[in-house]
Amino acid sequence: MNFIVSSTTLLRHLQSISGVLNTSNNLPILDNFLFEIENGQLKVSASDLETTMITTLEVQSEENGKIAVPAKMLLDMLKNLPEQPCTFLVKENFQIEMAYDNGKLRTPGFDGDEFPKLPNIENKSFIKISGDILSKAINKTLFATGNDDLRPVMSGVYCHFSPADITFVATDAHKLVRYRRTDAAATGSSAFILPKKPLNLLKSNLRGDEEILLEYNDSNAIFTFNDIVIVCRLVDGKYPNYEAVIPKENPNVLTIDRLQFLGSIKRVAIFSNKTTHQIKLKLAGSELSLFAEDVDFANEASERLTCYYDGDDMEIGFNSRFLLEMLNNLDTPEVKLSMSEPSRAGLLTPSNNSNADEDILMLVMPVMTR
Repeated sequence: MNFIVSSTTLLRHLQSISGVLNTSNNLPILDNFLFEIENGQLKVSASDLETTMITTLEVQSEENGKIAVPAKMLLDMLKNLPEQPCTFLVKENFQIEMAYDNGKLRTPGFDGDEFPKLPNIENKSFIKISGDILSKAINKTLFATGNDDLRPVMSGVYCHFSPADITFVATDAHKLVRYRRTDAAATGSSAFILPKKPLNLLKSNLRGDEEILLEYNDSNAIFTFNDIVIVCRLVDGKYPNYEAVIPKENPNVLTIDRLQFLGSIKRVAIFSNKTTHQIKLKLAGSELSLFAEDVDFANEASERLTCYYDGDDMEIGFNSRFLLEMLNNLDTPEVKLSMSEPSRAGLLTPSNNSNADEDILMLVMPVMTR
């Protein structure tokens, strides 16, 4: 088995799937890329058992075959090699020789048959979705996922597809994001939970102008776009009833310039308690007062902002980090913060969203003020 390929082309394809590799693996074979050649096409796979990424590129080859190639060594070599043709020759006992303009290298490879096989996905449904919609959905929700190993269902993004719309939800029990699109739909209704790692891999590989074929069943999902395929195991479990925690009656509504609000929170939060990150919002008339303090170090800060507020005078506390994350993930010039009382969650939404097909709601739980 031998083939010739451009060094930079191969490096670009390897880097696009290298994010799936773990720094330490229980199975040594997972430290390798699987190279498979068939009819002049090189298919390269990387896996951590839960997620597998595959990329395909054209090479010059008259033979078919497969071999597992040490991933880190090959990546490090190609990063330091100028653009030029590289010739790979696989000898007996899986010895790999790579020749280039000014030299050659030799390294042991491994039997490609030892590499984990892809799951056989039966009874699958599918949906076609634009890269722009999927990229936005990931960016708007991923930050709100949890990290609690005891509640794995909350460490992923819940996806619900229906003939009317598609919905993505993420929560860690302190904050929640629901992102809904009515300009994409599935033929039937289905729901599943996507893990965080493949979502991050999608995020780094999507350009926004591609169409993605998403195939899924009860246990796995396959994303196919450009020259990449991502196969991932879904999170097993039942997602919490997120609609039940979204308060329906929120008569107190603050409308404010997003960047002004964001900047003020950033400044005042510097002086907040480093454990609770609490920031207090006091609303009265057309004025919003922000206040934070750290009693242990005698730090405090306050600011006043002009706003539009419709509701009763109230004081409510939030974790400033959650508010900052949410405001950074909204795009509109103005935002609305809808509240009912200081002990209940606040809802952050765009004000006058220019995209009628997009519905985004962010919920943040209050921090009890002292």
